[in-house]
Amino acid sequence: MMFEGLGLVILELVAPVLEDLAPIMPGNTFPRFFNMEMMQRSLIASIMVTIVAGILGVFLIIQNLSLIGDGLAHVSFGGVAVAIVLGATNPLWYALLFSVIAAILIHELQSREILTGDASIAIFLTGVLSIGLISLTVWGGGVTSDIHGYLFGSQLLIDKDDLNWIATVCIFALIFMAFIGPSLLACIVDPLAAKVQGLPVKKIGLLFSIITAGVVVTMVKVVGALLVTALLVTPAATAQLVGNSFRSCILWTQIFGITSLLGGLYISAEMGAGSGSAIALFAAVLFAFVAISKSTINVFSQSNDN
Repeated sequence: MMFEGLGLVILELVAPVLEDLAPIMPGNTFPRFFNMEMMQRSLIASIMVTIVAGILGVFLIIQNLSLIGDGLAHVSFGGVAVAIVLGATNPLWYALLFSVIAAILIHELQSREILTGDASIAIFLTGVLSIGLISLTVWGGGVTSDIHGYLFGSQLLIDKDDLNWIATVCIFALIFMAFIGPSLLACIVDPLAAKVQGLPVKKIGLLFSIITAGVVVTMVKVVGALLVTALLVTPAATAQLVGNSFRSCILWTQIFGITSLLGGLYISAEMGAGSGSAIALFAAVLFAFVAISKSTINVFSQSNDN
């Protein structure tokens, strides 16, 4: 395959830079993300996922579809569970299949006004997750350590094949978003005007849903199915507090996303906490800090004006 070794190529290019940064990294364990190949794979995969998730998150918040990532993550876990029960070698392909189908159906139900976005997300979230849990309980031997990793994230689960897979999905997602981003924004802001201009509003929305599904599956390896919102929505929501334009929100989302990732990995490495939980906690604390800081500044500004 043309992109079969894409992740390893990126690793080979970035590894020397990471090794140069390792001596200045704080902590006893955290620097290993910069000088050990196994940990470098995890760090590079996490950074790629964070960058793409931040871009998608801004578009999702504008559409009031913040929970679709959470819903698709639970659907993908259902796919992982079914794959493990069936003895599949790479459960992520099943997760991708389940998530893409769910994303398409959710988009169709919403665009045809059969159900609202939140209602359709809730139905697929609970339905497919239940299928996965029942499959594991009855035929799969229950929740094992591997399953726990898919639920809450595990940096140690990211091997060379996973890195290649994540890199391929993320690169394709970035390419597609570069092409459809301006048109997608136009469709979101004013769908009627976009139709008048000849933009295929429904097709663009459907493609965005499929891209989101693919990226969510890659995120399951990094933060786990239960904590996808930590990288998909929280950095974008934090960015909206300080950004004054769409482009500035994209930029701030990247800053807050990478900061949450590195901060969470540091906590995980030095305190022995789960990586997904630590990243989610850091992202939430960062959001709270920015929100409180902005509110405090606004209060002082109003007082000075009066």
